[in-house]
Amino acid sequence: MIKNVTIKVYGLVQGVNFRYHSRLEAENLGLSGYVQNEPNGSVTIIVEGEESKLKKFIEKVKVGLSYAQVKNIICKWDNPKDLKGFLVRF
Repeated sequence: MIKNVTIKVYGLVQGVNFRYHSRLEAENLGLSGYVQNEPNGSVTIIVEGEESKLKKFIEKVKVGLSYAQVKNIICKWDNPKDLKGFLVRF
């Protein structure tokens, strides 16, 4: 079943290629969406795809991608929005 999840990632997640590695991981899993830095130092990821693949993606994010040090994540599940591709927003 296709789902959508908004992931808020807190910790040392800016300036360590976190967005780039998030995009690579999402593309490897066949997920769509985007990732962007937030003014408070966190990162937001909006991603959708098969629920099982989203759960794998979330586990990767929890561990931290690249040199990131993830302290906390918050996930909010939602209905799919028919996103296409995966973008790194600036």
